[in-house]
Amino acid sequence: MNRRRRRIALVGVGALTAGLLLSAPESAESATIANLVKNPGFETAGTNGMPSCWEKSGGGDNDFSFATVPGAHSGSKAMRVTLTRRVDGDRKALITESSSCAPAVGVGRQYDLGLWYKTTTPDAGITLFRHDTTAGWQYWTDLKTLSMASAWTRATVRTPAVPAHTDRVSWGVSVYGTGSATTDDYTMRQVPHTRWPVWCTGTKDQCADGSWSVLPTQNPVRSMHSVVLNNGKVLLIAGSGNSEEQFNAGTFTSAVYDPVKGTYKVIPTPKDLFCGGHVQLQDGRVLVMSGMKAYPVAGGHGYEGFKDSYVFDPKTETYTKTNDLNDGHWYPSATELGNGDVVSFGGLREDSTGSVTAERFSAAQNQWLPVSQVHQTWSYWGLYPSMILMQDGRLFYTGSHVFGNNIPGTGSAVYDYDANTITQIPGLQNKDERDQSASVLLPPAQSQRVLTIGGGNIDSNPDANRLTDLIDLKQANPSYVAGPPIPQGTVDLGAGKVAETGGQGKMYVSAVLLPDGKVLETGGALHNRADPVYESSLYDPGTNTFDPVAADPESRGYHSSAFLLPDGRVMATGDNPGNGTWNHNVSIYSPPYVYRSSRPKITSLINQEWKYGDTQRITVDRPIAKAELIRPAAVTHSSDPNQRFVDLPLSVSGNNVDLDVTSNPNLAPPGWYMLFTVDANGVPSVAKWVHLTGPAALSGTASPHIHAFAGSLRGKVSGPGEKRAAQQVGPTLSGCDRHYGSINVCVPTVFPPQVGKTAAARCRWLRQNHYGRLEVNGGDDPLGLDRDRDGTACGKGDVSRR
Repeated sequence: MNRRRRRIALVGVGALTAGLLLSAPESAESATIANLVKNPGFETAGTNGMPSCWEKSGGGDNDFSFATVPGAHSGSKAMRVTLTRRVDGDRKALITESSSCAPAVGVGRQYDLGLWYKTTTPDAGITLFRHDTTAGWQYWTDLKTLSMASAWTRATVRTPAVPAHTDRVSWGVSVYGTGSATTDDYTMRQVPHTRWPVWCTGTKDQCADGSWSVLPTQNPVRSMHSVVLNNGKVLLIAGSGNSEEQFNAGTFTSAVYDPVKGTYKVIPTPKDLFCGGHVQLQDGRVLVMSGMKAYPVAGGHGYEGFKDSYVFDPKTETYTKTNDLNDGHWYPSATELGNGDVVSFGGLREDSTGSVTAERFSAAQNQWLPVSQVHQTWSYWGLYPSMILMQDGRLFYTGSHVFGNNIPGTGSAVYDYDANTITQIPGLQNKDERDQSASVLLPPAQSQRVLTIGGGNIDSNPDANRLTDLIDLKQANPSYVAGPPIPQGTVDLGAGKVAETGGQGKMYVSAVLLPDGKVLETGGALHNRADPVYESSLYDPGTNTFDPVAADPESRGYHSSAFLLPDGRVMATGDNPGNGTWNHNVSIYSPPYVYRSSRPKITSLINQEWKYGDTQRITVDRPIAKAELIRPAAVTHSSDPNQRFVDLPLSVSGNNVDLDVTSNPNLAPPGWYMLFTVDANGVPSVAKWVHLTGPAALSGTASPHIHAFAGSLRGKVSGPGEKRAAQQVGPTLSGCDRHYGSINVCVPTVFPPQVGKTAAARCRWLRQNHYGRLEVNGGDDPLGLDRDRDGTACGKGDVSRR
């Protein structure tokens, strides 16, 4: 196997020289701390042909051997793990998972791991397991890919902070390619507590809950699409902005917002990109697919999506047309794969029917592939189905979607593109009331856990719910389990804010990954384009709890979005209630960490161009506890399936920090990322931008270490169905009765449950929600709002007693 060594970025910084090895020798200070590994040099014999306190581990379709060999780094013995044939899986010599051998650890503490090694394969790395006091032994994470080395070489890496309920760990070197890894002299030493002195510079409330501010300059466009660009600016796409007047006039807009200057630049927009799909490509351009071909007509067709597609270039701030999609897709999904391709599902066609055509954009060819080159199941996935890329390249449909009921079955599924099969996943609560819920791959991406939050149903229009659901995709047969309920806030039902009661929660919720490892959930409304909910909270994946924080003072319902800025703040835009108005105010959330007296700084970034399996050096101004890559947002309608937080295991020598980049592009698809560091107080730095490229980067480095997670699914499996053109979709898809008012007005087909069924009650609700004059379109009056048949709904003659 002719593979060059994994690339390592070296440069002179301060007292560094270009020849300094990133794997520094063990310091005298660290050597005085007790080594927690028993039998670290394999000198004491054990049972089953393995040294004492070491065991054989791994699985898959491969031929392997374990051997204690001479020629050790020190002493007389070393451990060699060899694969002579491999289809999948790995083999590893692990510290025995027992109370007598596995090192005891403290929750919240970190440990420096070290070993000496020689390898004949680039496909080897340090893998870490933990013992949960309730769930038992389980995979924790892959820490470091080992460069090929013919002579004894030292590797060091620091663990993440030990999670709650963990009392012991086990670790070793995984071999997942043909060849061998020979190891010796393992070390594991607890990292001393090092906390930088910080204090709060804000008020008591700001320090505990953060704060919101409303920017003095409004968003000039009616944008429902927000994309953070690799220059730190934000692309805000409106198209016609859900305005029939702008559509008829051919007025289509976008804007680029500069968070540093606080300015907007309106961008010429070639077509109505309203409610299309979007995703960043690996070179930083934004791929935008489909949009609005026609608004619905009362008694006639529904929304129509076109086939056009464009790319937006952040450098020139211009759109350029690509080749067409194979079908129209108004409200499509968009997920980047590990090789940089983009797959898209669902949405509405040019004739208002549901699209059953899967689409694939080839990164190599820079174009949409013909339908014959894309795997098809002829399934209708609905609108904006949330499809999250798993670590093995499959897609997890979370159940989050837009408009009405979920897809048939359990409402969640794993789609295997290569096998072209769909397997249903159980456990999602109230699967038909998850309309405009939010789903997020929890930090870090290596944990493969997904959280789904809230939701409602614009067709039946119940009170939106407080439900949350968690799934661990590392399990052999994963299933959703109920999470803690969303905290309740206040809701404006038309007469001012009142406290939510009972099971009231919210739909239109936004979920934003923060650099400290928490998730901000914010915004939302109780009903279909009505009754804004004012509530925000921070979800902690480690403790599985929500902590209520300051709420956005602005209404953030339908067509709102929230997203992370490079400085660690969160920006929130939009709201488009049923009366057709638009909230142009922009809010900024400053989390509690913004109010700390100082934040860590990345003082030097050696190389902005990163490759999979790299070790990259940065310098910092103080001790840090962790570092991560966060993919910039591309969010609309509560959906950003590409959002992810990728842990970067680190090795520390003073202010020099070496970051180990995953070898698996499915964990971090190629593109631009925000690099954050976080100190021991949980305070993050401002981000630096790095460019992670692939898949060509893998050609000379380690292969992805793919685990056999979710490998024994027991849900119903379906393959491709019969080829068909479309899925029939009802004309009231958006929950709006088009017999009343202009196209940008949404009179609900079903009123909230608190509203009586009389014309007087319905008209009172419409007045409370600031609906203006409502002309009746056509001769039908399905909601009984024009009782005097004068062509105007809710006039005096319609609500007077007879």
